[in-house]
Amino acid sequence: MAISFRIFTILLFSQTWAYSQAWKATDVTVYDTFEDIEKNFALSDDSIHVINFWATWCKPCVAELPFFEEAVDLTSKRAVKFTYISLDFAKHIETRVIPLLNNMKISANVVLLADGKYNNWIDKVDPSWSGAIPATVIIQGNKKIFFEGSFHSNEEIIELIKKIKTQS
Repeated sequence: MAISFRIFTILLFSQTWAYSQAWKATDVTVYDTFEDIEKNFALSDDSIHVINFWATWCKPCVAELPFFEEAVDLTSKRAVKFTYISLDFAKHIETRVIPLLNNMKISANVVLLADGKYNNWIDKVDPSWSGAIPATVIIQGNKKIFFEGSFHSNEEIIELIKKIKTQS
C-alpha cells in the first residue's frame, strides 16, 4: 500500500474529546505538510481507524459529519477510532473550523492538514483518489478500504467498518 497506515494510529490517540467541552483553536493540531503527519505518526495497533478528509467549505462533507458522529456513538465500546482531517486553511481555524465543531458538537479527533500541494500526497492516501472530498479511509492493520464520496447514513459507515473486519 502506498501509505503507511501506522501514521494515523497515533493521530487517533492524540486527542479524546468530550461533548461537554467547547472546542478551542488550540485543540486542533495543525500539520503544515503531509510529511509532518508521516514522520510523527508511526504507531500501529489492531483498532479500526476511520479517517475522514473534509473541509468546512465542502457542503457534502459538512452534511455527512452527523452520520460520522452517530457512528462514533454506535461504535464507542468497540476498538474503532475516528479522526476528521480538515483541509481548511489554517487561518480559518477560529473563524470557520471551531464554530462548526462546536455547533455540530463534534466529539471525534480533529486535525487540520494545511498542505495545499494535494497532488503530492493524495496518491499516498490511495492511488484511486481523485482528490475530491469528502473521502474516507478505513484501516485495520494492513487492511484498508478507501471511499471517495458522501455517506448518507451512519449505516453506510458501519457497513464499511464491518467489511474491513471480514477482509483477509
